[in-house]
Amino acid sequence: MTTDHQVGQQQSLHLLISLHRLLRTIRQAAPAGLYPTQLIVLNQLLQAGPMRVGELAAQVPCSQPTATTMVSHLEAMGLVAREPDPSDGRAIQVMLTETGRETIISVTHGDAEFIDARLAELTPEEAAQVLAVVPLLDRLSGQRGDQR
Repeated sequence: MTTDHQVGQQQSLHLLISLHRLLRTIRQAAPAGLYPTQLIVLNQLLQAGPMRVGELAAQVPCSQPTATTMVSHLEAMGLVAREPDPSDGRAIQVMLTETGRETIISVTHGDAEFIDARLAELTPEEAAQVLAVVPLLDRLSGQRGDQR
């Protein structure tokens, strides 16, 4: 291993820890009783509409068994429902319930308000730097960037 590669790994680890701390701070500031991955599923359904569990697993990303378990928990909480896929009656798709829609919108707005308040603590230049990395973080996460 070269020294440059080790420095890269250390910086990557620092980035990872910083992101985890930020997410933990957000979750503690606005507890919704949901795990981040469950929030991703709810947001995906809000943005894209009903989809099959396999499609959800690909979008999160996670394994299909993990997605199935997550959907079962969300369904038990009344946040999603399963319905026959109109294009293939043998298949099932997952959709947001009205409670699920209200929950993800509320959490999203609360989290956005929290981030906005934290960004306001920075200088305008620092806030601009943070916001400038959003497209790069989307790319790192495998997303296309239009997940608003």
